[in-house]
Amino acid sequence: MRIHLITPIVTEGIRTLDDVAPLQSADLTITQSLIATGPVSIECEFDEAMSVPGIVAEAIAAEGSGADALIIDCMGDPGLKAAREVVSIPVLGPSEVSMHLAAMLGHRFSVVTVLDSVVPMIENLAKVYGTSAKLASVRVINIPVLELEASPEKLTQALASASLAAVEEDGAHAIVLGCTGFLGCATAIETALKAKGYDLPVIDPIPATVCVAAGIVRAGLTHSKRTYAHPRSKDLKGYPAINI
Repeated sequence: MRIHLITPIVTEGIRTLDDVAPLQSADLTITQSLIATGPVSIECEFDEAMSVPGIVAEAIAAEGSGADALIIDCMGDPGLKAAREVVSIPVLGPSEVSMHLAAMLGHRFSVVTVLDSVVPMIENLAKVYGTSAKLASVRVINIPVLELEASPEKLTQALASASLAAVEEDGAHAIVLGCTGFLGCATAIETALKAKGYDLPVIDPIPATVCVAAGIVRAGLTHSKRTYAHPRSKDLKGYPAINI
């Protein structure tokens, strides 16, 4: 099985295959690509909109190269519906997967994300995904996406502090890490919460979504083409550079 990760930005090195190597196995390979045209990071609705044509192009290319499933590497789930329309293999968004898992594993959950500008996006997605009644809060750590790797210790401390506040002040029973750039931080946050007496799941979106994607492929399932019908053929101008 091959799962392809579409990182929907143009910044080289922000995601590498080394990051997801521990998620691979003898029967599961992960490949990854950036988009060719779009933003350097995604932190608002405008950034998301600018990323979608590139995501669609990468989805078409990945299916054509034999990928079994696609994951969009951003908690905004940009281009998720559009990508599902243009391909037949499963396409998953880590926000949708993580919110449904959190809703299943705890009474209420909180999302801890990067900046205030992301909060409306997360809250709107919770409504679309039918999990808003389970959403206790969205907390921010005020660290931009492109600065997440500058100080791993500062990042972990900020995530732990925001997660603890979500538990003690907002009533969260589960935590969703609200940026795929937080990959690998979940264990440290779980440990910090346990030290305060709180034993609850902390969902790292990319590993969780890889597991769900693999399960969907093994079950022989994909998205409904009644919901995500292939677009009707019509003229489309201005996108030859990305092969749409």
